[in-house]
Amino acid sequence: MIRHFAVALGITLAAPAAFAQTAEAPQPTAEDAAANYEAARNQLGILQYCQEQGHTGPEAIETQGQLVGMLPAGDETAGQTAEDKGAEGTVAIAGQEMTLAEAAEGQGSTEAETCQQIEAAVNDIAESLPQG
Repeated sequence: MIRHFAVALGITLAAPAAFAQTAEAPQPTAEDAAANYEAARNQLGILQYCQEQGHTGPEAIETQGQLVGMLPAGDETAGQTAEDKGAEGTVAIAGQEMTLAEAAEGQGSTEAETCQQIEAAVNDIAESLPQG
């Protein structure tokens, strides 16, 4: 579940529709916005961890940072805590935590493969983001 969420988070956060509000789009609640911000910051930390472990490159970190910047600002302290946990290899989502290795193992994968899947999902959306 965590792996799917992490990959889905990268895709969801990057989807242009997530940032463009239309009349038909439901407005996120403050709770949703805070959870998205913290999850995005955690994923940024996870990508930093993945790079430190030699599983990924810097491009996804740059893109994830850009995605975080596109989100409504959240609680900086909570966001930094979420990012720090990610940088230590801990996936922290909605009050639940587990190591990236545990999450990968639970999905029949390895930490390296999971890092590469997250990286690929984030890098796929890099082209659709505004430059600069």
